[in-house]
Amino acid sequence: MSQVGDGVKASETLPQNQAKLVIALGSNKSSAVGSPAKILQKAIFRMEESGAVIRAQSRFFMTPAVPAGSGPDFVNAVVLLSATWSAPEAITRLHEIEADLGRRRKVRWEQRVVDLDLLAYGDVVRPDVATLRQWMDLPLDQQQESAPGQLLLPHPRMHERAFVLVPMAEVVPDWVHPITRRTVVEMRDSLPVEDLAAIMPFE
Repeated sequence: MSQVGDGVKASETLPQNQAKLVIALGSNKSSAVGSPAKILQKAIFRMEESGAVIRAQSRFFMTPAVPAGSGPDFVNAVVLLSATWSAPEAITRLHEIEADLGRRRKVRWEQRVVDLDLLAYGDVVRPDVATLRQWMDLPLDQQQESAPGQLLLPHPRMHERAFVLVPMAEVVPDWVHPITRRTVVEMRDSLPVEDLAAIMPFE
């Protein structure tokens, strides 16, 4: 596995049947596995057990819950992995890992043992630009009431979330969003200063 912040060099090639996946990890609730940080470590191990190769991993960060006041602070991280999984298969495997670690999906944005989100699958846009753009532009109050009934790639809210972009910039800083055409670093640096200041390295 690459060291923290190394990322995968642009010249590195993968076997033809493998894809690069960017995964966000979060936890703000302890379980029988242990603390949120222990849970994220276990989740990364389970990805490897499922056949993925971890190419790079960010540091762990303490981040405020979103929306504000919805729960305790999260421990967040991002990993870059390669796998033979299709995008739908990746979602299935991530949900299986969540369930095995004690995640029970009941209420959106509740406290959670673990949250594993597929941020990007290479530069794939799914299902199409118009649908993805619609979800990217959805107001916050409607986000709380609506959930997409299909897989959206890249993740429709990643471009505005400091808790995603700060660790993601340690892993794939030069990845270009296929809709906004901005790199991860550019998207991160466009966020409000106070949002970025709230993301603190986990100690």
